[in-house]
Amino acid sequence: MSLSRRDLLKKLFLWATGGTVAGLILGPWFNRIAFKRRLWQIDPDKCTNCGLCENACVKFHSAVRCVHTYAICGYCDLCSGYYRQGTAMLDTAPERQICPTGAIERNFIENPYFEYRINRELCIGCGRCAKNCEAFGNGSLYLQIDQEYCSHCNQCAIAAVCPANAIRPTEASLPYLLKGG
Repeated sequence: MSLSRRDLLKKLFLWATGGTVAGLILGPWFNRIAFKRRLWQIDPDKCTNCGLCENACVKFHSAVRCVHTYAICGYCDLCSGYYRQGTAMLDTAPERQICPTGAIERNFIENPYFEYRINRELCIGCGRCAKNCEAFGNGSLYLQIDQEYCSHCNQCAIAAVCPANAIRPTEASLPYLLKGG
């Protein structure tokens, strides 16, 4: 059976239209599956806490958040990731805290120990706390991409500007990249 030119063009048009519609309907579903396999994460052993994460992310508030590894924290009264350098008094006054948004919450446990928690809603990923914790402490505060805030871009805008090449796609089955891991 031979097709006329007109019938062939009709079939090609219908096939192309059907493929486009199927792509529009199924495309987002396939993208979600693909992004669940690979996630952008920061390698904390490579991160230099340069501060670019705060503004390079495509999100209004960066998807990067500070995380705290309790297992290596000293729970000190004088936390270099919490207080500014040269602080005369150890209290929770905002001018003494290194975090510009007050995202690090400090709770007294027993003398001289305090518990430090990160309020994810307030953290903007500036890296000031992580930088000081690395320079004067044990590095228990560091930056990581919070997958609940991440848009799962095909090419992470932060990774494109990261001077240390610390941001890379990883398998979604892996937990967050941990310090020293």
